[in-house]
Parts: sequence; C-alpha cells; structure tokens
Amino acid sequence: MRVVVGMSGGVDSSVAAYLLKQQGHEVIGVFMNNWEEEDETGVCTSEQDWADVRRVCDVIGIPYYSVNFAREYRENVFAYFLEEYRRGRTPNPDVLCNREIKFKAFLNFAQQLQADKLATGHFARIRAGKDGYELLRGVDDNKDQTYFLYMLGQYPLSKALFPLGGMTKPQVREIARLAGLPTSEKKDSTGVCFIGERNFKKFLQQYLPAKPGDMVDPQGKVVGRHDGLMYYTLGQRRGLGIGGSGDGRRWFVVEKDLKNNILRVEQGEDSPRLYSRAAWAEQPYWVAGHPPVKIGEKLECTARFRHRQPLQKVVITPREAGVRVDFDQPQRAVTPGQAVVFYQNEVCLGGATIEYSVQS
Repeated sequence: MRVVVGMSGGVDSSVAAYLLKQQGHEVIGVFMNNWEEEDETGVCTSEQDWADVRRVCDVIGIPYYSVNFAREYRENVFAYFLEEYRRGRTPNPDVLCNREIKFKAFLNFAQQLQADKLATGHFARIRAGKDGYELLRGVDDNKDQTYFLYMLGQYPLSKALFPLGGMTKPQVREIARLAGLPTSEKKDSTGVCFIGERNFKKFLQQYLPAKPGDMVDPQGKVVGRHDGLMYYTLGQRRGLGIGGSGDGRRWFVVEKDLKNNILRVEQGEDSPRLYSRAAWAEQPYWVAGHPPVKIGEKLECTARFRHRQPLQKVVITPREAGVRVDFDQPQRAVTPGQAVVFYQNEVCLGGATIEYSVQS
C-alpha cells in the first residue's frame, strides 16, 4: 500500500513514518510549509523542521517532498482566526486546520501522488463499522487529539491512518530512540497550528489594531486598563496587571463587553460568573454525517470544552441551527469560539463551536 505521511519534523510523525515502513508499506514523507514568516527572534522555524524531516527520511530510507499550502492556510484558516479575535472570541484554529489543510488540501495532494492512504502522527484511532467509520479516542488519554479532529467526516476518515493511536507518548519516544531517529528527543510543538509558539500579543498586533479600554469590577469601578479585548479570554488571571488591588484575592476575567470595550473582572476563582450550567453551540459537525439522535431528542453523553480536559457528563439536544448542551456539573470558563466535542464512551461523535453559555 502506498502511504503518504504528513511529516512535521517532530517525533510523532517521524515514528508514524517509521512504523509504516517497518510494516512493509511504500511510504512517502511530505512536509507542509504553510507559514513562511519568521518569528519574533528572526527564526523561520519551518526551515528547521524541514531539515529535521529530511534527516529522518534519510534514516528511515524513504523519499520526501515539501509542499506549500501557505495561500490555502491564510484564506481558509488564518482569516477565520483573525475574524474570530476581531469579534472578541477565542478561536481554535487547529480544528479548522485539520479539516481544511491536513485532510483536504493535503489529502488532495496525496491522491495526486496516487496514495492509498494519508497518515499523520495524531493520537487517535479509526474503526470501520457496518455504518461507516468511527473516530476513537487515542489510548494515551493525556495525548488524545480527537478534540482537534471532530470536523473530519466519513471520506477523510476512509483515507486516513493514525499509526500512533494505540500507543502512549513514552512508547513513541522509545521507538524513536531505538530506531535512531534524530527527532527522538525533540520538544513537542505548541502554539497555533503551523505558526508555532509566539509572543501572542506581539503576534496579534501585527494583524489587528488594538483598542485599549477600562477594566471594571462588579460595582462598576474602574480598576485598571486593558490593552485590547482580543488579548484576553474568559477565566484568565495572568497578565491583568491589577494584582494586589481590591481585597487581595486574584482577579479573573468574567466578561468581554465588546459594545462598550470594557473588560469585566472579578476577584476569587469561585466567582459564580465564571461558571455556567449550559451552552449553545453552532456549526455542528457529526463524524457519522448526521446527529446521533433525531433533531429535538436528547442524548446523554460526555464532552470536552478544551483539550485534555477530563470528560464531563452532559445532555445534548441537536437542533436545526446548532446544539443545546446541558451540563451535569457547572463548568468553568466556557468560552465563545472554542470547540465543545462530544463522546460516547471511546467514540468521538462530533462537536460544535460555542456561541454562548448559560449561567442558570
């Protein structure tokens, strides 16, 4: 079987390619260069990653290529990312990146190479059943990446391979060490999909005009100044610059008032305004291609509101325009723009984008 492996220059995709070669497949490594700008230190991290991909492929003994989807990334992912911040929301571009770049533009490229499958280093699993393909959580619960993959439908899953889904991260690193892969000790990448780790405030300032305003406490008193609502998220306590004021407890962001350009803050991490009992989410994507129950019916399942969060018991009610999500226990800092992803045992059902939360 001919398999194209999306190689990032990290240990996960390196081991995915190595394992597939060991299994006897015809493996082709392809590096995606989707962000061409230097970081704030003047370093173009994609050049370093591309060099690592070449070194790994030489060790494994497979051909390698580089492909550029920078235009597609800017148009289909980064433009959305900026628009969400412009609206005062907190987007999750990795979800869209997987759908639009890795499993759409890149999948199309792999098929031009006459690949039978497209493999990545994601910690997730795929199961073929009588009703289609299911997306399953990775065995390593700490590394499970189905939260970022819920927008993948039946066709991408039919073409995808996740060789690491049944493994733990320590096992992956051990395989890399034993195989002599030069990425075996490389630090995991963090930050925005393909852009990487940045000074986030400086990065956003390059693209969006900041509009400073007041920080206001529950009594309406101005307790500080914010640098622009786009730099803050619900539940945030670091970087507010008002520590030591008030009654001495930590301050938290409880609301972003876009209309009046006010950042509302409150003291105490147990503030009721940080918690909600339900949420409304829109733009639902169901892995099976349809909701797990009929429109208007309820389903008990579990959900994550952020990556690596322990699964939370919820009741979902699919509607024509979105999904009502009722929580078994109050949830902290449920944030507009973020994804809520639904599970039934190990199966990822799909997810949606949070529009707003309901406190009572």
